[in-house]
Amino acid sequence: MPITRRLVLSASAVLAAGALLPRRLWAVTTLTLGDLRIDTVSDGTLELPASFLTDRLPEAERAELIARYGIPADRLVNPVNVTLMRQGDRVALFDVGSGPDFMPTAGKLTEALAAIGIAPDDVTDVVFTHAHPDHLWGLLDEFDEPVFANARLQMGAAEHAFWTDPATPAAIGEAGQAFAAGAARRLAAVGDRMQRFEPEAEVLPGVRAVATPGHTPGHTSFAIGAPDGGVMVIGDAISNAMYAFARPDLPGGGDQDAAMAAQTRQALMARLADEGWRLIGYHLPEGGIGRCVRQGDAYAFVPEAG
Repeated sequence: MPITRRLVLSASAVLAAGALLPRRLWAVTTLTLGDLRIDTVSDGTLELPASFLTDRLPEAERAELIARYGIPADRLVNPVNVTLMRQGDRVALFDVGSGPDFMPTAGKLTEALAAIGIAPDDVTDVVFTHAHPDHLWGLLDEFDEPVFANARLQMGAAEHAFWTDPATPAAIGEAGQAFAAGAARRLAAVGDRMQRFEPEAEVLPGVRAVATPGHTPGHTSFAIGAPDGGVMVIGDAISNAMYAFARPDLPGGGDQDAAMAAQTRQALMARLADEGWRLIGYHLPEGGIGRCVRQGDAYAFVPEAG
């Protein structure tokens, strides 16, 4: 089960104003599991104010936690790792990145896929962990046309119901208004193409949905295969490597239900560590592939990229 991390040159040269612009290098981390190949490809980065995390930390501990875990004083730069799974004729994505409308440092998925020879029309399946912008908004291009026109689309029933509920914009708070509007618009655009599933459903052959709520009401992780030799795609259930493993009780940035998210994180980390799963985290370093290991009463993330 080798894991490799490599740089891939963008597949096509770009001409502008008569000059050849430098081609982009993409970092791709690949995990091979028998006849199944998993790549994590970059949608770019999210650049957020440090307050996105620090404002949610307990005030009495805030300064000490910032120092202990090296949380930047000004801004966070988070990787965005989209999981691509290939087996036989199946080409499946777990989430689709940000698309053109979220932030300029993200929305690079189609370019990253092109660098490894995958076109949007090649994608047969898209499965969503949740409907936040950096996971869903890449569903539509700059002309509001579906990007993955040939793909079967799937999302957890609870997640879909939350973002399509007319009451959600009023309930989510002012900071989440754009998220709610953006999710509703994209889900309306694909309509009945978005199939819904329940927890524990087999969404793809050998891929089972695992309910991991809290970050959003219907957040879902996906267990590919079995613990010994498999991998779990965890989305934002564990969303940072600075303190989430050492202090899973602390709130994460963007968690809609902080208490439920913390409970989910602790249960998920125990399962990952005790059952021996590899994991893929959407915002974890080194392509996001690694293991959750126990360290006393807490945990640590150990990247496995070679």
